[in-house]
Amino acid sequence: MSASHEEHGRAASPFKQPKAVWAVAFACVISFMGIGLVDPILPALAESLHASPSQVSLLFSSYLIVTAVAMLVVGWVSSRLGAKRTLVIGLAVIVVFAAAAGATDSINGIVGFRAGWGLGNALFIATSLAVIVASASGGFGGAIILYETALGLGIAVGPLLGGELGAISWRGPFFGVAVLMAIALAATLAFVPDSPKPARPTSPVAPLKALRHRGLLTMGIMALLYNWGFFTMLGYAPYPMKLSAHELGLVFTGWGLLVALFSVLFAPRLQARFGTAPVLYANLFCLGVVMAVIAAGVATPTVVIVAVIVSGAFIGINNTLTTQAVMLVSPVERPVASSAYGFLRFIGGGLAPYVAGKLADATDLGVPFYVGAGAFLLAIPVLASGHGLVSAAEQHTGEGETVTPGLVPVGPAPAGGEPPLIVAVGAGGNAAEIVDAAARLAQDADSPLEVVHVQLTAVVEEQAVETETEESARAAVTAHLDRLAARGVPATGQVLTGVGDRAAAGRVLARHAAEVGARTVAVGRAVRGSVTQFGEGSLTTALTHAAACTVVLIDPDSTHRPLTAAALAELRGSGA
Repeated sequence: MSASHEEHGRAASPFKQPKAVWAVAFACVISFMGIGLVDPILPALAESLHASPSQVSLLFSSYLIVTAVAMLVVGWVSSRLGAKRTLVIGLAVIVVFAAAAGATDSINGIVGFRAGWGLGNALFIATSLAVIVASASGGFGGAIILYETALGLGIAVGPLLGGELGAISWRGPFFGVAVLMAIALAATLAFVPDSPKPARPTSPVAPLKALRHRGLLTMGIMALLYNWGFFTMLGYAPYPMKLSAHELGLVFTGWGLLVALFSVLFAPRLQARFGTAPVLYANLFCLGVVMAVIAAGVATPTVVIVAVIVSGAFIGINNTLTTQAVMLVSPVERPVASSAYGFLRFIGGGLAPYVAGKLADATDLGVPFYVGAGAFLLAIPVLASGHGLVSAAEQHTGEGETVTPGLVPVGPAPAGGEPPLIVAVGAGGNAAEIVDAAARLAQDADSPLEVVHVQLTAVVEEQAVETETEESARAAVTAHLDRLAARGVPATGQVLTGVGDRAAAGRVLARHAAEVGARTVAVGRAVRGSVTQFGEGSLTTALTHAAACTVVLIDPDSTHRPLTAAALAELRGSGA
C-alpha cells in the first residue's frame, strides 16, 4: 500500500549543464562514431588501395589491440596527470592520427595510424564519463542522461556520416573525425576546468593483478568471446552486402539506433525482470543464431543486411549488462575493474578481424561468421561457470570473493525495540529537506528513524563511474545524523551501495525494510522524466512493488501538515 505526499512538478532537464559538460559530450559523440564511421568505406578502401578484405580488417585489429593494451595503463596515467590532462592528450592523439590516416596512400599506413588512434581513444574513454559527472550541475543524474544521449547519437550517426563522407572519398571519414575532434579539443581546453589528481595513485600493474580474481576473469573471458563475434561481424559484414558507401551508412545507422535504444532503455528493464545472467544467456544464444544466419546466407545480401540490423538489439543489451555484471562481481576498485575488463574485451575484438581474414582467405567468406557464432555460443558456458558469483552479487549475499553492493552502517547502532521509519535519500540538493520531513513523520508515528543514503555506480556501455566517493556518502549520512541530534531526534544511518539502475537499489531497500520490520519507507519525489525512468528504472516504483510496508512519497517543497488519525494508524501499523 502507498501513502503519497506529492505535488507534481516538472522534471529537471538534464540538458541544463555547464559548457564543460557540453564540450566533453560533443567529444563523446565523435568518439562513439569512431568504429561505425569506417564500416561504410571498407569495400571502397579495398578497391581504391588494391587491398584484400583481410588486409583492410587490420584497421580494426590495430585500433582495438592498442586500445586493449593501453587500457592497462590509462588508470595509472590519469591518476598522475589528472582527468582533464588525460582527456586532452587523448583528443589530441585522435586528431593527429585520424588526419594522418586520411592523408596516407597505403593500407599499411592506415593500419598503423589507426593504432595511434586507438591509443587516443583509450585515454579518452577512460576519463570522459568521470569528467562529465564531475562537471555536471544539479547532481549526476542529468550528466548520465547526457552521456547516454551522446553515446546514442555517436553510434547511430557515425555510420550515416561515414557513408555520406565515404561517398565523396574514402578519405572523408578520417578527415571528418580529425576536424570534429579538433573542435572538441578546443572546447575542452576552453571550458573544462582542471581536475584534482586522485589522493592515491593507481598502480600500473593493478589491472593485471585484478584478473587473479575468478569473477572478473570469468566475465572478462566471456567479453573476449562476445567481442570476437561482434567485431567479426563489423569487420566482414559490409562485403557480402554489396552496397555503396552511402547505402552501407544507412544500414549501419539502423543497426546503431537499435544498439543505442536497447542499451539505454531496454537492457535495465530486462535485467530487473529476469536477472543479469538469464538475460545474457538468452542474448548470447540469439547473437549466435544471428551470426549463423549471416554465415548461411552470406551469398544473399538481403539476409545479411536484415541480420546485421537485428543484431543491434542484442548487442545493445549485451554491452550494458556485461559491464554491470563485471562491476557486481569485481572485488577491486571500479577504475581497476574497468581497465582489466577493457583489456580482455578489446583483445577479443582486435584478434577477431585478423583471424577472420585468414579464414576467409583460406576458405570462403561464410566460415568467419560460423566461427563468430561459435564464439557467442561458447561465451554461454563460460558465463555459466560464474553464475553463482553473479547471482550472489545481485542478491547481495556476500558469497565467494565478491565485494557486493549492500548496506553499511554509519554512526550509532540501532537501539532495538520499535521498528524504524526508513527514509532513503541520494546526493541531491534536497536530501536534507527530505530527511527532515521524514523525521517529522517519525515523530508523529512515535517511530525511530533510520537514514539510508543511496550511493550508486553509474554504468553506461563499457564505462562505470562512482557518482560519489565512499567518504562523501558516509559524510552525508553523518551530517544528517548530526543535524537531527541537534534537534533532539534520535536516528541511525546506513549507506546503500549499488551498481547500475535505481530499480535494483529499490529492491534492496525493500528487502532491508522487511528484515528490520519497518512499517514505513519514505522517499523523495523523483525529478527525472518518464523516459529516463523507463530506461534507468525507478527506485520508488521498484520499492513500492517489492515492499511489504507502506511507502511514503515526500515532496520537500510542500508544507508539512499534521497527519490524520487514519494516516497515523497506517504509519504505526495498526490500520490500513
